[in-house]
Amino acid sequence: MKQILLPAALIALISAPLAAQETGEEDSGPSLMERGAELFWEGLREEMAPALDDLQGMMAQIGPSMAEFLSEMGPALAEIAKEVEDWSAYELPEILPNGDIIIRKKPKDNAPADKDKGEEEGVTEI
Repeated sequence: MKQILLPAALIALISAPLAAQETGEEDSGPSLMERGAELFWEGLREEMAPALDDLQGMMAQIGPSMAEFLSEMGPALAEIAKEVEDWSAYELPEILPNGDIIIRKKPKDNAPADKDKGEEEGVTEI
């Protein structure tokens, strides 16, 4: 009989505080984790507010000119994007003194097979 009563008493002792905790959480509002997350997001919003205000001011200044640029150049840029299959095959754009923009293809690797990939042509390692 003692073998049955002892486990039953332990289960009753353990389940009573758990039941009280479950009902207590519902009545007390948000959990500690929820409050912590709310405080985190509130702090993040406060820290980011000046930067977002600056960004909004900058967009108010450049917005009209950017809209005009996209309306004029958008279709041409879309055509270029359709033609180019691999953007990694090109160097970064270069702006010439006369205002022209050049986008060169990267040179193909014609190095001999015995050369390491890390070595550049014309560079001697010491």
